[in-house]
Amino acid sequence: MDGQGPLINMVFFCHICSFHAKTGKTTRSLELKSYFEEKLKSSGQNVEIISESNAIIQTGYNKNVYFADSKKEKAIRSSIKSDIQRKLDSNDLLIFDGSNYIKGYRYEIYCTTKLYKTPQCTLYCNLPIEQAWLWNNKRLNSDRYDKEIFDSLVTRYEIPDTTNRWDCPLFTIMPEDILMCDEIYCYLYKGKLPKPNLSTQIPPLAPTNYLYELDNITKTVTNVILSMQQLGINYDIKIPGSSVNLKRITIPSKLAILRRQFITFSKMQQNEVDQIATLFVQYLNNNIR
Repeated sequence: MDGQGPLINMVFFCHICSFHAKTGKTTRSLELKSYFEEKLKSSGQNVEIISESNAIIQTGYNKNVYFADSKKEKAIRSSIKSDIQRKLDSNDLLIFDGSNYIKGYRYEIYCTTKLYKTPQCTLYCNLPIEQAWLWNNKRLNSDRYDKEIFDSLVTRYEIPDTTNRWDCPLFTIMPEDILMCDEIYCYLYKGKLPKPNLSTQIPPLAPTNYLYELDNITKTVTNVILSMQQLGINYDIKIPGSSVNLKRITIPSKLAILRRQFITFSKMQQNEVDQIATLFVQYLNNNIR
């Protein structure tokens, strides 16, 4: 690592539910901090969180004022980037707890870590928009997003993508998931990337009816899974058209979310139609824990 400490780039879906005790990006960053403090206690390394929320509070803005003004956002992002750059030049672990919804900003952070030869990974805390809005409404008025700002952040958000080198390696976590601390540690400190799989390969061009087939095939796979679940079959499920079996079933709401995510990624990747079912099942296997 050339004496430099790694950075964990915390990416959260529009950072709209960090208040929630079990799902927010801030809670996840604290989980990571606790894990790494224990893991690194014999090495003398420090673990520090750089918090976007704290930076906003220190300026005297509330979140709605801050996210309604692009100049305020730009100033604080610049300040945080400078802070990261200063602290990368040490033997510490940095956890950047921020919304990081701008693809270009994530790329700038990536370039900074490359300059200091510092390993980086991205943790994407994902959850349904509808669920985030419900949780937002349970906040205190002083800590609640206005509907206009909430909708704007949802629209602006540029989802991390495994095809972008600045987002990789990408660890995606749902609210009900256990944080994959060991996997993150292995990459940052042992240089072990997750094994390549079909869902991350560069695909060939697709036919003109690709989007129709993508929607239809993933829907068929989903229906098969739901049917097996109703029959009480929850493990090692054979999926028509797939060369791999589904290792285990998840709840219908999460299955629907993963299907939407896969469709979004596949629109950009343009896979072969006859590989869609296999790729989808592989994607489910990688994201259902």
